[in-house]
Amino acid sequence: MSGHFLLAPIPESSSDYLLPRDIKLAVLGAGRVGKSAMIVRFLTKRFIGDYEPNTGKLYSRLVCVEGDQLSLQIQDTPGGIQVQDNLMQVVDSLSKCVQWAEGFLLVYSITDYDSYQSIRPLYQHIRKVHPDSKAPIIIVGNKGDLLHARQVQTDDGVQLANELGSLFLEISTSENYEDVCDVFQHLCKEVSKLHGLSGERRRASIIPRPRSPNMQDLKRRFKQALSPKVKAPSSLG
Repeated sequence: MSGHFLLAPIPESSSDYLLPRDIKLAVLGAGRVGKSAMIVRFLTKRFIGDYEPNTGKLYSRLVCVEGDQLSLQIQDTPGGIQVQDNLMQVVDSLSKCVQWAEGFLLVYSITDYDSYQSIRPLYQHIRKVHPDSKAPIIIVGNKGDLLHARQVQTDDGVQLANELGSLFLEISTSENYEDVCDVFQHLCKEVSKLHGLSGERRRASIIPRPRSPNMQDLKRRFKQALSPKVKAPSSLG
């Protein structure tokens, strides 16, 4: 499935281009769960293990999902999420990000039970901001290679996703690029369905060329023009 997912820089706006529809995704979760590593792994295929705590970065790429060209924007978010008695203290910038995005990845680390507990209030906040929205949400259990340090069982992730009505995937960003790619690809597809792109084949962003002329039709017209039976138009006096 990942083989049909292509990346390229978004071209600068030009009169020669029709920009594809925007797909806006946000990656949310507690600190140190691997959000930035997931995004960079997806965009570059490289895994970088250590990141400085970020204040939120926006990544943009032109992507092709099963023949549809999409302008993908991914918002990385800070990890400063505090959960107290199942209530989340949400910073203003995070709320703005939730309002902006159309699809969400909620990421926790299988080695950090507290990060797992952050998922439910995050989900509830998204649905509060988008009460009438069907914005797709995927729950991701990251760092699946660190089995020796596991604090969250796979069944816990499955149960939570079932309760919230979301898809759940457990992955290892460091060991499996294909799984990371599939997560983003699936989310792009779900957002595209909301845009009404499902079942349509949108052409490349370049303005379509005029259709090639029908050579048989041209030959027929040429013969008619040379035929002596064709009457010359009468001259106007």
